[in-house]
Amino acid sequence: MTTASAQPTPIKAKQRPGDRAFSGGALFAGSLILVILAAVTIFLIAQGIPALTANPEDVTILGGKNFWEYVGPLVFGTLWAAFLALLIATPISIGIALFISHYAPRRLAQGLGYIVDLLAAVPSVVYGLWGGLVLARLVQPVYAWLAEYLGWFPLFASPASATGRTILTASLVLAVMILPIMTAICREIFLQAPRLHEEAALALGSTRWEMIRMAVLPFGRSGIVSAMMLGLGRALGETMAVAMVLSPAAVVTFAVLQSTNPNTIAANIALSFPESYGLGVNTLIATGLVLFVITFLVNALARYIVNRRKDFSGAN
Repeated sequence: MTTASAQPTPIKAKQRPGDRAFSGGALFAGSLILVILAAVTIFLIAQGIPALTANPEDVTILGGKNFWEYVGPLVFGTLWAAFLALLIATPISIGIALFISHYAPRRLAQGLGYIVDLLAAVPSVVYGLWGGLVLARLVQPVYAWLAEYLGWFPLFASPASATGRTILTASLVLAVMILPIMTAICREIFLQAPRLHEEAALALGSTRWEMIRMAVLPFGRSGIVSAMMLGLGRALGETMAVAMVLSPAAVVTFAVLQSTNPNTIAANIALSFPESYGLGVNTLIATGLVLFVITFLVNALARYIVNRRKDFSGAN
């Protein structure tokens, strides 16, 4: 009897110097992201702890309040402005993405895609100037009309701001700022919809909209949600556009047309930091830590939603 033949030894590919350099560089780049994230976290915690443990009477910027009473209205303003921006931008971005991917001719779709992507390159200070100097004056008559005829609804409670600089105007500016990233993600997801599913729906007599509703939108649902989460993360951390549009106050109100508006964490840091000193700086850094945690949770949720349907993304 012959013994079983030995298993062949695997042949190990010889690594070239370029391969080793590339793999080392990729490992260094990936590790650098984690190091930077850890360094930012340690800095925020170390600099924010003195404000969290200090006596509120010793911190001028708190105005006699404790830290959580101070940051509470800021958290509300941050989430409220970002939510309004997301509510405005989501249907517009889905509509633009569907038009580019399934309705527009190829040349028009390519040019329109470039224009939408170009919006991401506009500095936020430009958006802030446009929102404060142009958009606020344009929408003020609309606000006055809403307050007059729909003032019974709490969101549109009167009196309307005479300048148009309201939380709704800031949310409109934020909506324009997050449109590029949301539209780009939705467009790529819609283009990956299974071609066989689209052709089958059309072959069964569906109209183009029915085909999109039955084949494209269900496939891209997780991509739409992840685009919303990434847009929300972008809106949460925006600073200059909000700071240049709003005249904020430390209030919690859902009215979007009045001159008294809640502030956001990022805008409050930008406006208060030049005049702060000592524990006031630590307090602002502590509010930045709160914003960091909120943004991290939003992006972690987006990553979780994307990973849930990762296997299905190659259906085409």
